Amino acid sequence: MTEPTVYLVDDEAAVRRSVSFMLKTAGITVIGFESGEEFLKVAAGLAPGCVLLDVRLSGIDGMAVQQTLRARGIMLPVVIITGHGDVGLAVRAMKAGAVDFIEKPFEKATLLAAIDQAHVHNQGREELHRLAETAQARLNVLTPRERDVLEGLVNGHSNKVVAYDLGISPRTVEIHRANLMSKLAVNSLSDALRIAFTARVGSLGQD
Repeated sequence: MTEPTVYLVDDEAAVRRSVSFMLKTAGITVIGFESGEEFLKVAAGLAPGCVLLDVRLSGIDGMAVQQTLRARGIMLPVVIITGHGDVGLAVRAMKAGAVDFIEKPFEKATLLAAIDQAHVHNQGREELHRLAETAQARLNVLTPRERDVLEGLVNGHSNKVVAYDLGISPRTVEIHRANLMSKLAVNSLSDALRIAFTARVGSLGQD
């Protein structure tokens, strides 16, 4: 499997050179950025990979870069690089969604382990999106009214409540429910709900 590209955001040229050399000898492509602003200008168009992000940058700092990525829905996994005494910041970054952090100076093995962790995170997200796309394709065969009924059931409502909300009879809800289960080729409501939840989780992951 092809190694992901690593996007290295660090304002120290010496760090960018040493980390790039370390990773290139391991067969990993590295693209360096000297500031958070430079990285954010192009982040939305980058290929899948992971971000090695120094928490202390001149200009916009690493925490702000991470928050901006999340706000823009850019799902690149982030590994935080910290200096001595920045572990508190690293913990904040982890709580904000970073997949790992490493402390300077770091060994090659530590760096590669963090990148592997990000790679696993990427694979998990890609698998989730693949499953979500498959689930959504199955839901696309439903009529708008059948989707309304399924949405009500997903929200935990009974047939009577769904009927009341949609202004139709409980018997009509039962008919729509039977039809959507037939179209989804499932034998139980729980299976239908699982498909709906899978599609929904995938869409949430892209927000």
